[in-house]
Amino acid sequence: MDDTAVFGDLVITHDMMAAGVHWRHDADAADVAWKLVASNLSDLAAKGARPMGVLIGYMLGDDGWNAAFVDGLATALQAHDVALWGGDTVSGTNDAPRSIGLTAIGRAVHVPVPSRSGAMPGDTVWVTGALGGAYWGFTDPAAPVQARTRLLRPSPRLSQGQVLASHVSAMMDVSDGLLLDTTRIANASDVTIALSRHAIPLEPDLPPALHDGALCWGDDYELLFTLKPGDHPMVPASQIGKIQPRG
Repeated sequence: MDDTAVFGDLVITHDMMAAGVHWRHDADAADVAWKLVASNLSDLAAKGARPMGVLIGYMLGDDGWNAAFVDGLATALQAHDVALWGGDTVSGTNDAPRSIGLTAIGRAVHVPVPSRSGAMPGDTVWVTGALGGAYWGFTDPAAPVQARTRLLRPSPRLSQGQVLASHVSAMMDVSDGLLLDTTRIANASDVTIALSRHAIPLEPDLPPALHDGALCWGDDYELLFTLKPGDHPMVPASQIGKIQPRG
């Protein structure tokens, strides 16, 4: 019921991505590499962890794809000050969809490490940033640059997670859509979560036709968290709901 394994202050996560599922077949390999790194680091962010290093499992492609992927990987790791510790490569076949996996390892800044299971009735529900940018970038070829960037090169909220770690009662990242991820906190904590539809922050200028989809679409990589009654976040965030007893 979580995205990471926690051993004391050591936090370990592993995510995979597959062609045709997580990226379009015509995607830039450098963008694929960035997103693979970012999605894993976002899991660490939700634990308030500082990334230390990554291990990669990589299916080889043609020389052009390999070179672009390596460039994107280097750019992403340098941007987030993370080391490549190693991994493995394997040859693929022309009829097999490309799949790539990455393991990220970090150290938590606060113990106990935030989980999904600590929300209690009376707590308030918050989310950082705005939602729907990646969905807009995916569905609309004419979407603005910032929406395309949210889709192709998301930014894991590492600094925000480290600040919040000692204050939250529960926390996770919004990678699979706000409604699904909120349900995960509710189930792990054995509570009901009431959301205020109009309080949910959406990407500026998001077309109204995309508002419903923005609540279900993933790839936002914002932080969803709960606070004890009367507490306020130490980072910019929007209050979007409240924890109620299960029912």
